[in-house]
Amino acid sequence: MCAKKNDEIIKLDETDIKILKIINDDVRISYRQISRDLGISVGTVHNRIDKMLKSGVIEKFAPVLNHKKLGYALTSIIGINVKGQELEEWEAEISNNKNVVGLYDVTGQYDAIVIAKFRDTDELDKFLKELLKSGCIERTITQTVLNIVKEDIGSANIL
Repeated sequence: MCAKKNDEIIKLDETDIKILKIINDDVRISYRQISRDLGISVGTVHNRIDKMLKSGVIEKFAPVLNHKKLGYALTSIIGINVKGQELEEWEAEISNNKNVVGLYDVTGQYDAIVIAKFRDTDELDKFLKELLKSGCIERTITQTVLNIVKEDIGSANIL
């Protein structure tokens, strides 16, 4: 099987990593300020960021939302078993649900793991009942998160 272009590993140098860490901390920072902080030209900053956008290293610039402050205080981790060969079809459908913030194909006990945010248990209950109505779900196991210790998806801290 050939690797897709999007699966290609992009090599970053020290300057790229420094730029990523700076914009990870403040996405609104100006290219001029980054250039001052790193001692490089504004053009270099622009070209580096443009290259990382085109290669897919940076997918988009977006705010990090505090779901709790928006009324979505309940986080659930839901293990899903899907009947037969319907996994991809089901994933395409569920990934459009506004409550779903993460969807992962996994090995082991489940076919997929859903991470979802809800206002309350009533909203979670409604979500689960809708899942089961689809007819392609064999089983769900739901875990409710009591305390979020760390939630930093998309962080440049991994570099």
